[in-house]
Amino acid sequence: MLFYRAALPLSRRTLNLAARTIRAHRKNTGSRWRRLDPAAQALLVLVHLYKGEPFAQVAAGFGVGTTTAWRYVHETTALLAAQAPTLEQGLRRARRKGWAYVIVDGTLIACDPLAADRPFYSGKHKQHGMNIQVVAAPGGEPLWTSWSLPGAVHDTQAARVWKIAERIETAGLIGLGDKGYVGLSEAVFCPFKGRGKAQWKKNANSEHTKLRSPGERAIAQLKQWAILRRLRCCPNRAGQITRAVLILQLREAR
Repeated sequence: MLFYRAALPLSRRTLNLAARTIRAHRKNTGSRWRRLDPAAQALLVLVHLYKGEPFAQVAAGFGVGTTTAWRYVHETTALLAAQAPTLEQGLRRARRKGWAYVIVDGTLIACDPLAADRPFYSGKHKQHGMNIQVVAAPGGEPLWTSWSLPGAVHDTQAARVWKIAERIETAGLIGLGDKGYVGLSEAVFCPFKGRGKAQWKKNANSEHTKLRSPGERAIAQLKQWAILRRLRCCPNRAGQITRAVLILQLREAR
């Protein structure tokens, strides 16, 4: 087996966040000796999440067993996901910033085909995966991500499950969504559908697109982390992993 040194394009503050989280957990649980110290465990987790390297490869690189690497990643992603903001916290932040609206969008976290694949197959995306809802700031910064639902779940249905429209309305804001959210709620504005639209509707759609398009940037920021481009673990972990990545990305963007 060959080994090599590699750089990870993340800041020290992101590593410190993960390391502090691990260190606090070890102190709270009274955990004693571990093969890797908190900083090394944090770096292992960041390598796995950002580069998407399989457990066998990342374990070899850090001189631990594959099972140990798997346990470290599962432990740390759960701890980080628990720190992710709730939707109410994200919306309160939007209010404090003086933003009049937020952007609502959905994405598919792809996964390998499963034996019982029907609930996980998205007809829209033509692949298997899990539906994740994202609420973003007008500038494209992710504010909140949902837990996961099977890929066959439509964005409108997913938004109803997480009560996104009701929470946006309660916060005194409005949401901007794409055509996948038509009919969801008056609190979420969507483009006009259909052919032969009046010119004023075309103009409204054009302005709506300009305002909503930064929401794609939020999803792109999350999917910079290779782990979210294609999961090779239990699909039901998609929500937890996405929320762990969210808290890391928010720290990285500061």
